[in-house]
Amino acid sequence: MFCTRAISNNDLQSTEAAETFVLTTPLYYVNAPPHMGSAYTTIAADAIARFQRLLGKKVIFVTGTDEHGEKIAAAAAAAGSTPREHCDVISQAYKTLWKDLEITYDKFIRTTDPKHEAIVKEFYSRVLGKGDIYRADYEGLYCVNCEEYKVDEKELLDNNCCPMHLKPCIQRKEDNYFFALSKYQKQLEEILTQNPKLVQPSFRLNEVQSWIKSGLKDFSISRAAVDWGIPVPNDNKQTIYVWFDALLGYISALSVEKEQPDLQTAVSFGWPASLHLIGKDILRFHAVYWPAMLMSAGLDLPMKVFGHGFLTKDGMKMGKSLGNTLEPNELVHNFGADAVRYFFLREVEFGNDGDYSEERFINIVNAHLANTIGNLLNRTLGLLKKNCQSTLVVDSAVAAEGNVFKDTVEKLVEKAQINYENLSISVACEAVLEIGNAGNAYMDENAPWSRFKQGGAASEAAAKDLVIILEAMRIIAIALSPVAPSLCWRIYEQLGYSKDHFNTSGTKWGGLKGGQVMAQPKPVFARIENKTELEDEATTKKPVKSKQKKPEVEVAAEA
Repeated sequence: MFCTRAISNNDLQSTEAAETFVLTTPLYYVNAPPHMGSAYTTIAADAIARFQRLLGKKVIFVTGTDEHGEKIAAAAAAAGSTPREHCDVISQAYKTLWKDLEITYDKFIRTTDPKHEAIVKEFYSRVLGKGDIYRADYEGLYCVNCEEYKVDEKELLDNNCCPMHLKPCIQRKEDNYFFALSKYQKQLEEILTQNPKLVQPSFRLNEVQSWIKSGLKDFSISRAAVDWGIPVPNDNKQTIYVWFDALLGYISALSVEKEQPDLQTAVSFGWPASLHLIGKDILRFHAVYWPAMLMSAGLDLPMKVFGHGFLTKDGMKMGKSLGNTLEPNELVHNFGADAVRYFFLREVEFGNDGDYSEERFINIVNAHLANTIGNLLNRTLGLLKKNCQSTLVVDSAVAAEGNVFKDTVEKLVEKAQINYENLSISVACEAVLEIGNAGNAYMDENAPWSRFKQGGAASEAAAKDLVIILEAMRIIAIALSPVAPSLCWRIYEQLGYSKDHFNTSGTKWGGLKGGQVMAQPKPVFARIENKTELEDEATTKKPVKSKQKKPEVEVAAEA
């Protein structure tokens, strides 16, 4: 059911009845443990989900693991385990990392779940009944890592290397079942012309339209040489191609545990998805194959597919051979979830490629979270404790009457909201940080510490200034909570609120009330020490008598 919603410009909460927002990450392939690319997608998805909840929507946030295919069986064999055991271990590793990163998913689907298999088989039979599946021999170049025949060999590099995995494709011949993708070329062209927002950002849409314009070819949807997969209905000698299997996870995830799994029931619980969030490397599967499959089965298309970019480290592509991979577990352990979430969402323009360096990470996080936001709260509460017994003298709405600072904050909240809505998460973070910068400037300009010393009317004005700054901090805590949830809760706690109030309050100015008692001031975000600086200081204070190799700086990266 579709329902419209009305959003106040200055409030991140909707006053309309709850609208459903279904958001998905890719179902991550379990041939190896989770990496930073997977974590990045999921952090972004979580921020979007949290924002949509602030709007008052009913959010169904879907993530999970893709567990069938040739690579999974090979990875399990290399580790000396069965495919099922291997999938159990890696799938749990994803769940553990998502917990550490404070990912608030609603559904975690594994493609080895019986309910998923039932829905895949029903979907397959529906497409077969439409006449869009046929049997044929196929011979071509096959990338094991992509688990895909390369139908357009012009895309390959020298020596028939896959441009994504940089490994040679192998010649393979199989008797397979095929999906009639070419049948849907004209329909796909028309849909993307009529609804250009289906694929975003716009340069991703251009890629998809270029692929379609070059001519769509039918693709194999079964494998005769792969045992670890869902058997093709009425042909147990073949298994369903991993992509034709995994994409259905977005629908099977919607099934309720106690319900008998069937396609139409699952669809009724939330399909079509409001947003598929994916990496650009799997754009073709989500923006060409998946829509055609859905049309064949008579199901609605997702409302939006957003393909984001890749991450690099110190300006270089990451890889185990280069020894410069980013291990998300180590990053969270070393710096905390708030810092990791904030850096990647603030510093990477969503949709484009982005780079990580430890020095930049530490500098950005310290400057924004510890200094601009954390210090502003701490020094304001300190002044309130010293001069007002930690008690607000007046409502924040009254304190800000006729004050242009309030207008500035409201405009920045509106800017943040618009950019969250448009998936410009970096710009939304920037808008919230601008509130902190404006607060620091307001504090320095009005110097309440000096006005308190003057007494009388000056002291009363200073007390009002502290209320105004603390109201701005309250709004920052709500507006930044999709990105750095624990930090924002600690800010709200310092303002004397409970968890329940934090989950239900909004960004409209006027939340703080006179007589409200603030908590004792304490830092809400610990500054990250730069290890290089510490070593330099130690070297300066304690000169080394003999020449020694300086210890290497420990970095949060996998060797």
